[in-house]
Amino acid sequence: MAKRIALFEKVSFKQFKEGFEDCFGKSEERDIKEVYENVKIPVRATSGSAGYDFFAPVDLTLKPGETVKLPTGIRVRMEPDWVLTCYPRSGLGFKYRLQLNNTVGIIDSDYYDSDNEGHIFAKITNDTKEGKTVRIETGSGFMQGIFMEYGITFDDHVTESRNGGFGSTTK
Repeated sequence: MAKRIALFEKVSFKQFKEGFEDCFGKSEERDIKEVYENVKIPVRATSGSAGYDFFAPVDLTLKPGETVKLPTGIRVRMEPDWVLTCYPRSGLGFKYRLQLNNTVGIIDSDYYDSDNEGHIFAKITNDTKEGKTVRIETGSGFMQGIFMEYGITFDDHVTESRNGGFGSTTK
């Protein structure tokens, strides 16, 4: 039986609004609130699925070569020594070459306590070579996350703590 090591949660509305406006520009608060209230917690599609599907909070249309940064509204609390790895949904990658710009998203266990509440973002690109436009409807899966346990070296004595989001661990 698989270990139960994590819990998905929504970030606060304040954090979501900040992330949403960073991605899409200034918007009416009531419109952002409506998007926030409809954010869906990631789930597995079947009992045999390894990946938890992340759902688009808004309709997206990406023409060939276009990129969008997307606030998921989601954070994850997980046990130490675990990581959430994020990938595009297989079908979107296969049909459209939809890609995460960092190829594989890495969500560390200590990201949860960051200033941005561990808000998970995705930056995706339609990298089609066939001129296909990708349409992702609100509430449909676009990315999947898989939890993995990891180890460290015997001589690792890191004591630093994270306080930030993307790229903060190398500053």
